Amino acid sequence: MTQTPEPPTATDPDPADASAVIDPPRPVALVTGGTRGIGAAIARSLAPDHRVLIGGRDARAAATLATELPDAEPFVVDLNDARATAEAVDTCAALADGLDVLVHSAGVYNVQPVTEATREDWRQVLETNLVAVADLTRLLLPVLRSRKGMVVAINSGAGMAPGPRGILYSTSKYALRGWTDSLREECRGDIRVTGIFPGKVDTDMQREVQASRGNDYRPELYLQPEAVAAAVRTAVDTPPNGVIDSLIIRPVSR
Repeated sequence: MTQTPEPPTATDPDPADASAVIDPPRPVALVTGGTRGIGAAIARSLAPDHRVLIGGRDARAAATLATELPDAEPFVVDLNDARATAEAVDTCAALADGLDVLVHSAGVYNVQPVTEATREDWRQVLETNLVAVADLTRLLLPVLRSRKGMVVAINSGAGMAPGPRGILYSTSKYALRGWTDSLREECRGDIRVTGIFPGKVDTDMQREVQASRGNDYRPELYLQPEAVAAAVRTAVDTPPNGVIDSLIIRPVSR
């Protein structure tokens, strides 16, 4: 006697629905300056639910951090090299379908006073802190727009008020502030744009700055990189119909 198979119950898996249990692709985030300090903290903050591209010039450092995160890979390039930057963007498979978050965290500091800052000093600081930021964003705008993504620029308190012996850095950060505000208006409705303005942060750069001024280094006076990463996370987690234009975060201690 032929047995008629019983129809599947509601709890039986349906092979036709197998794709329904596959997790959707993670949103993609590129963090420049991602191998140390603020950039590394941002990469770790985004890692639980993003595929993170760790930008930097040090291939070993980028690869090491990538192995520590659940879904990450290096994005190794000198952003001051226009041709190399364009090639890195073109050949990065993770960017082929789009980009959800671009965080500009790479930057340099130069403590030359105005009387000693050379033309080359100006070029170096502005190239890294402004020109490279603008150029990388230009290259990535098509993939950012394809996913209604966002750009987060890590600025500085120096982009609001200059400090002593900081004319090069402050000028570059004021310029970055103007670029960020202009990008937001030019791309409003296509991508979201946020500027983050941290006060002094406990990083290698801060140690160099304080040493150049002859000051004792007291890390308890400064923000931790994770505090800046939390500010970035707040901007990223804002619902897509809203944008945090700018966010200032400072140490509690003066």
